[in-house]
Amino acid sequence: MGKKRTREDGKDAPPADNSVDKMDQDSSDDEDFDMVDVEFEWFNFDQEVDFHGVKSLLRQLFDVDANLFNMSALADLVLSQPTIGSTVKVDGKATDPYAMLTALNTFEHREKEPMKDILKYLVDKAQTNDSLSAIPRLINGGNHIGLVFSERLINVPPEIGPPMYSMLIDEVEAAVEDKEPYEFTHYLILSKTYQEVESTLDVEDRKRKKAKETSSIYYFHPEDEVLHKHAVAHGSFKYTKEEDAVADSKRAFQEMGVKAFGHMILIEASKFEGAVKAINAYLSPLQ
Repeated sequence: MGKKRTREDGKDAPPADNSVDKMDQDSSDDEDFDMVDVEFEWFNFDQEVDFHGVKSLLRQLFDVDANLFNMSALADLVLSQPTIGSTVKVDGKATDPYAMLTALNTFEHREKEPMKDILKYLVDKAQTNDSLSAIPRLINGGNHIGLVFSERLINVPPEIGPPMYSMLIDEVEAAVEDKEPYEFTHYLILSKTYQEVESTLDVEDRKRKKAKETSSIYYFHPEDEVLHKHAVAHGSFKYTKEEDAVADSKRAFQEMGVKAFGHMILIEASKFEGAVKAINAYLSPLQ
């Protein structure tokens, strides 16, 4: 690869003094919440400090199917390109990230572990949903696709996402100028959706009948709905290991459980910048 670009830590990002909801630990009323100020900082990936945090976020992104892949190797692959993508942290560079976003060239890494397995997985999953039929042809055709991994911890405000996408565009543009392999034909964003399902806390009841699913689809990442408007294809798929998931474990103090699905969004590279501008407009940077 060519000369690596650097970005001053904490720079080229929106104002970092933000407020997020956090439960008041001292209150006896579970419904009491306090607003606490949190300083979000944007960093390049760092092989020395980010391995475990990035691996954890990647496992969260792949959900129950994470065990199908070598997630340590995937984290290493992400960290091998420190000037492409970002992490978001709260207590300085040496801490684990609260969020991450990056793009890997599917063709460039097609024979590396675990990219080879992930590409086969994505092709197989795309073939289960007619809405995703364009994806196998592009992957199998040897196109240079930017496979986007974007994930954040639960309750991290979605407004931190658009700046990471904006910085990714700038970083990819600079990489192409440096003759690095980031001239993509498309971006393929791996994400997640979920449905609420009727809770079945009693083990015997769970054995006797499956939880009743609702038809409504919800998004872990609200920007996905905006990205759909600029996409060539988008759709969800069932996880291979979905039987290993217990919806009640994700109830989050609700009456309904949660059943997660994998989700893919395919966007032509020429339309990606417009899509990012749209999510910036939809999720205005925090003030």
